Amino acid sequence: MTSTKWVYSFGGGSAEGRPEMKDVLGGKGAHLAQMSLLGLAVPPGFTVTSKVCTHLYENGEYPEGLRFQVRRALSLLESRTRQKFGDEANPLLVSVRSGAHASMPGMMDTVLNLGLNDQTVEGLAQRSGDRRFAFDCYRRFVQMYADVVMGLDMAPFERLLERAKRRRGVKLDHELPAQDLEGLLDTYKSRIFWDSDKEFPEDPEEQLWGAIGAVFGSWMNQRAQTYRRLYDIPAALGTAVNVQAMVFGNMGCDCATGVVSTRNPANGLNQLYGEFLMNAQGEDIVMGTRTPRHLTRRAREAHSGDEGAAAMEEAMPEVFAELAMVCRQLEQHYQDMQDVEFTVQKGKLYVLQTQAGKRTAPAALRMAVDMVEEGLISKEEAVLRLRPESLNQVLHPALDPTAEKHVIARGLPVSPGAACGRVVFDADEAERLGSVGESVLLVRTETNPEDIHGIHAARGLLTTRGGMTSHAAVVARGMGRPCVSGASAVSVDYAAKVMRVSEWSVKAGEMLTIDGSTGEVILGEVPTVPPQLSRDLDTVMAWADGFRRLGVRANAETAADARMALEFGAEGIGLARTEHMFFDSDRIVAMREMILAMDEAGRRVACAKLLDMQRSDLIELFSIMDGRPVAVRLLDPPLHEFIPHTEQEFALVAAAAKLPVERIRRRAAELAEANPMLGHRGCRLAVTYPEICEMQARAVFEAAAEAGARAASGRRPVAEVMLPLVATVQEVELLKLVIERAAQRVKEERGVEVAYRMGAMIELPRAALQAGEIANAVEFFSFGTNDLTQTTWGLSRDDAGGFLPEYRDLGLIDRDPFVTLDQDGVGELIRLAVARGRDARPGLKLGICGEHGGDPRSIEFCERVGLDYVSCSPFRVPIARLAAAQAALRATRTAASADGESERSSPTSGGA
Repeated sequence: MTSTKWVYSFGGGSAEGRPEMKDVLGGKGAHLAQMSLLGLAVPPGFTVTSKVCTHLYENGEYPEGLRFQVRRALSLLESRTRQKFGDEANPLLVSVRSGAHASMPGMMDTVLNLGLNDQTVEGLAQRSGDRRFAFDCYRRFVQMYADVVMGLDMAPFERLLERAKRRRGVKLDHELPAQDLEGLLDTYKSRIFWDSDKEFPEDPEEQLWGAIGAVFGSWMNQRAQTYRRLYDIPAALGTAVNVQAMVFGNMGCDCATGVVSTRNPANGLNQLYGEFLMNAQGEDIVMGTRTPRHLTRRAREAHSGDEGAAAMEEAMPEVFAELAMVCRQLEQHYQDMQDVEFTVQKGKLYVLQTQAGKRTAPAALRMAVDMVEEGLISKEEAVLRLRPESLNQVLHPALDPTAEKHVIARGLPVSPGAACGRVVFDADEAERLGSVGESVLLVRTETNPEDIHGIHAARGLLTTRGGMTSHAAVVARGMGRPCVSGASAVSVDYAAKVMRVSEWSVKAGEMLTIDGSTGEVILGEVPTVPPQLSRDLDTVMAWADGFRRLGVRANAETAADARMALEFGAEGIGLARTEHMFFDSDRIVAMREMILAMDEAGRRVACAKLLDMQRSDLIELFSIMDGRPVAVRLLDPPLHEFIPHTEQEFALVAAAAKLPVERIRRRAAELAEANPMLGHRGCRLAVTYPEICEMQARAVFEAAAEAGARAASGRRPVAEVMLPLVATVQEVELLKLVIERAAQRVKEERGVEVAYRMGAMIELPRAALQAGEIANAVEFFSFGTNDLTQTTWGLSRDDAGGFLPEYRDLGLIDRDPFVTLDQDGVGELIRLAVARGRDARPGLKLGICGEHGGDPRSIEFCERVGLDYVSCSPFRVPIARLAAAQAALRATRTAASADGESERSSPTSGGA
């Protein structure tokens, strides 16, 4: 017999597991143990650990001793419930649910009412005194088992159920009488045998192990894998399985089931938020098959006026009061907003689950501020709790309130924000169109876990069924997708690919807009307005700025981007890509003229035209930044991006240069490169054509001088000149002379000495290896991690998307190295460059300006290796500020923990 403990029981005020054992018990199992220890009314049960899942996938079989431990835990459960598993007179029924370390709503499988068969259903009917209830549970179990465990298509079963309701003349499942359900069960079992060539298992033990295996198996289903990929949940964690005694919300009018959030997950208000159904089981709410009722009178009056069905607060006031008390207790204990699942059986409240609630970014910000003000959490905890990526929700446009809107329907505003796109009715189609850049709006009657990839690809989601806690609502909120649910006036015809509302029809591919803040469904496309930054965001950002060490700059080369970056809290510009200033149609001809010039004289003529353009743009950037640093990268154009390709383009350049078209065409052919991304670009262009470097340096220094003279604040511009794609210190020294001469000439001509810093972009492995030598010639490094990743991996960022997803699916890589910095490879080069660079020049300033500068995981790496700043796109500046604060707080905690451990292990510490 193995000594490893695979199963942990809970219930009756005790638990074998502990709340901190999430890695073993999973989130749900740990919370069930905690609630049991708190003395809450939790149906008893046991947790089969996630280590069993890992063992199963590694070895293809269950570990030794597992079946014995499950049998022993089942016996304890029987004694706690005074029921017996498989007993014909007093049967114990159980639910079998997944429970991963991190919440994955709807991604894995659940089986309810397990233990029923043709004999035990009679015992349940006798014990409950309600034959219809017993056979309703049996019907649900058989259908769920066929789906989850046997893997059968549910469409035939749904058709059989709909046919039974039509025959009886009813609309809802619970309106079918017992005799109809008995007949339906016989039909279900025949269908199971027809589809699988297997009998439905009558043995409860076989049912239990079938369900346990199915839940473990669902850890690797496609929707679970997709969800883990989206939320960076490691597959190696596995899932636990929770087996719990059933309590029934479908026993009659004094029974109910529901979901409650301790605060409003859409806006963060400190008020209970949720829904319930009387005489129902939990699946009815989650799948949206019945329209749920509000929990509170306030919510009912806000959404339905006086005409809505009674809220739980009104229909079951005593139970509601107890539920409110439980919610307060759980929130105080966990110090966070909780999502709580509950069942009421014969007037008694049972708590089935609690977990940290999914919430929108505006709600998360409001809760963080409110909880600090309430004294529930510290500012540090508030900052650490927020997901930096979720701030995207509050940094993007909303519908223009002054725009004309043709509202055709309304539903429940379950996830805020505005979304507009072409209507699609299928998740696969949403993913396909989204992958090629189409803006799509996914429209469904209701969603299920199989739609996860389509929801992620869509700009927004509209469902005709479901409520505030339906699958669509929970997943959309977690992903930050605007969502309107329960738009019952809308009908969807999947076959015809059309949605209809009264006299309007919207076909697949036509434009539709939804407002997840109001629940409006709007015909066509509605204009948007920039985001309005909230007081809560300002408050949290001020806290974050107080904790972070890393500076945060923006990548910007336009006035609009620079102003936006400042509004979002940028402390300067970390990357101004000068070649981007010449893409406009009125400028690109001059740029092409310079590139295609036959000799230095021709290039100098073209450079003179570019000088004025470059200088005016830089004056604006320096003025907007008002004394903050502006890092100007010298031209780094892969030539193929600027060489003309059409006859019209050739003619325009020829006219500007006053040369024959044929000469321009021939020169373009001479400049063509087999691999332009590794060709004549970056500092190589300045080395071979120093007049270009000279022109740009003059533009920088003249702009800085002019902006300084105009500055009302008196603050002088801080110019940083960056040499791109450096490979050798000799390149740097050569171009440094050109730049110094330009600075001296500007000083002589204008009588102003411009303060500036010279820097090199570390974008090549050779530059990282030679960092010590290069540091002797410059004052700062900026790691251009886009190119550094390409050159380290030997990958083209533009082409890698064709196969990197497969690498990830095969477990060869954890993350796309162009999204999150490869810390083992590229990161090792950065560590080496940091060490060698600062050994050579102790005051060397270090930053990063690739796309990784806005990625929270990459920012944490930058904190660990001691960079001075990160630079990212303007919209990601708040994300970077928050991530930098979190990285600093974690580093402080890690250091404190290490110091404490060192002190405890010291031979001189403690002891008598």
